[in-house]
Amino acid sequence: MKKEYCGLFGIYGHEEAARMTYFGLYALQHRGQESAGIVTWDGEKLREQRGMGLVADVFEEQHLGHQLKGDVAIGHIRYSTTGASLIRNAQPFMVRYKGMHMAVAHNGNLVNTMEMRRELESTGSLFQTTMDSEIIMHLIAKYLNGSTIEDAVAKACREIKGAFSLLLQIDNKLIAIRDPWGFRPLALGRVGTSYVLASETCAFDLLEAEYMRCVRPGEMLVVEEGGLHSIQYAEPAMSASCAFELIYFARPDSIVFDEEVYAARKRMGAILAREAPVKADYVMPFPDSGMYAAVGYSQESGLPYENAMIRNHYVGRTFIQPTQGMRDFAARVKLNPVKSMIKGKKIVIVEDSIVRGTTIKTRVKSLREMGAKEIHMRVSCPPIKHPCYYGIDFSSKGELIAANHAIFDIAKFIGLDSLHYLSIDGLKQALGRNDGYCLACFDGAYPVLPGQGCGKMCLECTDE
Repeated sequence: MKKEYCGLFGIYGHEEAARMTYFGLYALQHRGQESAGIVTWDGEKLREQRGMGLVADVFEEQHLGHQLKGDVAIGHIRYSTTGASLIRNAQPFMVRYKGMHMAVAHNGNLVNTMEMRRELESTGSLFQTTMDSEIIMHLIAKYLNGSTIEDAVAKACREIKGAFSLLLQIDNKLIAIRDPWGFRPLALGRVGTSYVLASETCAFDLLEAEYMRCVRPGEMLVVEEGGLHSIQYAEPAMSASCAFELIYFARPDSIVFDEEVYAARKRMGAILAREAPVKADYVMPFPDSGMYAAVGYSQESGLPYENAMIRNHYVGRTFIQPTQGMRDFAARVKLNPVKSMIKGKKIVIVEDSIVRGTTIKTRVKSLREMGAKEIHMRVSCPPIKHPCYYGIDFSSKGELIAANHAIFDIAKFIGLDSLHYLSIDGLKQALGRNDGYCLACFDGAYPVLPGQGCGKMCLECTDE
């Protein structure tokens, strides 16, 4: 699975708001490498800079020091789960309505996208992007007539369904929102007298900010001149925090959903070792995925831990792809085995997840070619059998190998001597509670039923 997603950062009341947001996004770069953007409030209007690519490529000193003036800012990094990879779909979105300046940054995915867009278009709304996030802006504008900003935002958020953590700038207000199910993380912190908000606490650590708490499901936090105040705009639904944040997406040095990611991943590995022991010479991960679960597996099983594959950290998205005749070359550029550690060895590989299985197959093949005696794989999550409609980019059953094949057949396809996944009960134990997490990609129990046309490109056909 590609380590790409979306990340949010916001700050209120800091003279270097744009620069602080830049560093906050830098810390969250693992959540998305497609586009980046920052919007600031300079006291009179919103200022923006958005672009395609990494944070370091999109922003220059002139943007941070001169163009993006103001002490309030929100930022966004993106990997597309809805909408095409285009500059017009880069966030934050910025609009002006009846003298108000508004910007929104969104992490998540709505499940009533088509229904809401058709309804808004029927009353005269015009859309500039193919992003479900733009629907939120139109709904807020719709309810601003005769309502306070907070009431308009609350009414809009009660109409949309699905996963959304939002940062809004409306003139000089900074507003943070989580959906009633709490699918996506959003944390509140403080640096000096300034409030900060971020998808993960690793952004706070870089800025030496103090982590205060999570934004609660169904909560709206409003930061303005008078300080910070909380509004419960919707009753919390049954908690459905995304388990994949702790399994895979979040940085291991972060806290999400009030859980330490590093510790949770080690617990997954330890429980996996109890559920699926194997006689082997050592345990190894494919860097960097599975690394911390592999540590847990090693410690619980008593097998040594080895980094027997070395990662090239300088392979970027612009790497020139090889010809078909060199089709294995791309995978080898990223990860290369240590030959002396492979030949004649019985190896246990701990992976965090298997989606399609094609990349893992290539890596296992390279270990076989170097003389591995046995290769066993242990996966620190259950088999992914169902699409995700809440912001993770696997939206069809056809691309999920575990949805279409038995575990024995998957092992044969990849080239393994054995394959075992962490059980759902084992995952719940590792997460620290039996409920409160969305496990729909494993068990098909969707907390919010998806509407028609929830795929990544569902709005493209309406934009012609």
